[in-house]
Amino acid sequence: MDLVTPGFGLIFWTTLVFLILVFLLTKFAWKPILSAVKTREAAIEDALKSAERAREELKNLQSDNEKIMREAREERDAMLKEARAMKDKTIAEAKDAASAEANKIMESAKEQIENEKLAAITELKNQVASLSIEMAEKVLRAELKDQKAQTEMVERLVDDVKLN
Repeated sequence: MDLVTPGFGLIFWTTLVFLILVFLLTKFAWKPILSAVKTREAAIEDALKSAERAREELKNLQSDNEKIMREAREERDAMLKEARAMKDKTIAEAKDAASAEANKIMESAKEQIENEKLAAITELKNQVASLSIEMAEKVLRAELKDQKAQTEMVERLVDDVKLN
């Protein structure tokens, strides 16, 4: 067997080319490829860390948002409660003012009715007195037509005055 047989030569030269290619790749391409892989790996690691930080910030923001919403609801409830209290107070004050005004009007009306009643009673008394005087005058004229009746009447009146 010849050392330089076509099968052995092919294996030898293929191996030699392979080793030269590995050497060249190791010398010139392997470091840049490893560097690119390491850079890519670092970028992915940074992206994962950034995503985790973003997730934490989002959780914090959601927590803050819930807190702000809770505070806003509490403030809204307080404002509504205050508004209801103010409304009830205003209604009560309006009722009190209306009641006081109604009482004032009622008192004024009662006073006016009383004054008109007294005026009517006074007018009625005056009319009764006037009618009484007229009737007494007519009765006296009818009874005292003669002198004797007049004298008897005067004596009766004098006796009544002495008794009183």
